[in-house]
Amino acid sequence: MDENFQRFLDPKILNKITRLDLKARHLVEGFVAGMHKSPYHGFSVEFAEHREYAPGDDIKHLDWKVFGRTDRLYIKEYELDTNLRSHILIDTSESMEYKSADLSKLELASFIAASMAYVILRQQDSVGIVCFDKEVKQFVPASSSLGHLRTILGTLNQNQPKSTTDIGLVCHTLAERFRQKGLVIVISDLFDEPERILSALQHFRHKRHDVIVFHVLDEYELTFPFQRMTLFEGLEEYPKLLVDPRALRQAYLEEAERFCGEIQRGCAKMMIDYVRLSTDQDLGVELTRYLAQRLAVRMK
Repeated sequence: MDENFQRFLDPKILNKITRLDLKARHLVEGFVAGMHKSPYHGFSVEFAEHREYAPGDDIKHLDWKVFGRTDRLYIKEYELDTNLRSHILIDTSESMEYKSADLSKLELASFIAASMAYVILRQQDSVGIVCFDKEVKQFVPASSSLGHLRTILGTLNQNQPKSTTDIGLVCHTLAERFRQKGLVIVISDLFDEPERILSALQHFRHKRHDVIVFHVLDEYELTFPFQRMTLFEGLEEYPKLLVDPRALRQAYLEEAERFCGEIQRGCAKMMIDYVRLSTDQDLGVELTRYLAQRLAVRMK
C-alpha cells in the first residue's frame, strides 16, 4: 500500500464513514442521478467547461486541439461528469503545527481532508484541495477520478507550516475563483478575527456554495491544563510570554468559548455546518456522527 495511504487514511475510520454519503444540502450545479438535487432539467449531455489536467484524470477527455494551440493539457468536462464539485481548503499556517501530545492540528486536519476526499470520490463526485496560509500555497483542481486520491494525499504529505494565516483574504479570493456552485470544506484552527472569517464564509454562501467548517483545535487549547509558571512560545509572529497559567485560566477559557461560540452562531445564521474537533477525540466516531446528522437533516 502507498505510504501516503497508510499515513492519512485509517482503515478504522474508513470502515465507519464509508457507510455514509456526503450529500449536498443546498442546490448545486451539475447533473447527478438521484443523489444530489440539480438546477438542470431535461437537458442532454453537453460540454460544460475546460479545466487544467491533474494527475489521475482520464486522458480520454483531454482536449488535443487546445493542447496544440497552447501546449498545455486541459480536460473537457460535461454536465454529466461534473456531479457535485467539492473543494477542500486546509490551513497550513504555523499555528496548525502546535501539538500537546502525539497529534498536531495539521495532522488532524490532514486526516479529515483525506477522509472527506475518500468519501466524495467513492460516491463518484469530484474533489480538489487547496492548501493555504496567508495565501494559496497549493491548488489541486477537482477531479472525480479515483486515482485523484493519490494526488491529494501526496499534496497533504508536502505541507510544511511556516507562515502566518489570512483566512479572510484567501477565502475571498477563492470565492471568486470557484465559478461553479458546489461544496466548500474549510479545515482550520480559525486563527483570525471572527468578523473576517465570517465575512469570507458569507462570500462563499453569496456565491451559493454549500459550506462546511471543521474547526480543529488541540486538546490543551480547549482545557488549558497548565499549572506551573510556563513560557508560552508565540506562533505566527506572536512573542514569547512567561505567565502564571492559574491566574489566567478562567479568563482564557471564557475567551476561547466566546470565540468558538461567535463563529458557531455566525455559521448557523448562514446555514453553514460548523464542526469543532480536537486532537483527543476519536475522528472516526466524530466524522460518522456528523455525516449521519447531515444526512438526517437533508432527508427531513
